Amino acid sequence: MGINSTEVAYNFGQLGSAFNDSTAVMTPPTGKVFVAITMLADTTFDSSTGLVADNDSAAGLEYIGTSSPGAHNAVEDPDLGESGAGGLFIDVNNTFPEGVTIYGRWTSINPASGMIIAYIGN
Repeated sequence: MGINSTEVAYNFGQLGSAFNDSTAVMTPPTGKVFVAITMLADTTFDSSTGLVADNDSAAGLEYIGTSSPGAHNAVEDPDLGESGAGGLFIDVNNTFPEGVTIYGRWTSINPASGMIIAYIGN
């Protein structure tokens, strides 16, 4: 069975992108998420609303974000291989350097400083 190239493309940002060089909150179109963020300058994110992950919850957060406890920081008993341990949340003191691209699934992005391009996917 092959992979549908259109479906794969929609998960890598081919549904568009948005630029931000301010502290304005960004949201993707309804039913979509941001799948990658490229830093065009050193960038920080608001400590509470900077990166809201697609499955943002205290239990089961799988994508990095600014919510506690942090992605892959839940030890499940028994360990089903679904979540790791040791991941931390991001706060305004964490600087992502110019040129870095991060990947995940975010429903909202709120930069505290810097300049970014956010790519939209399913």
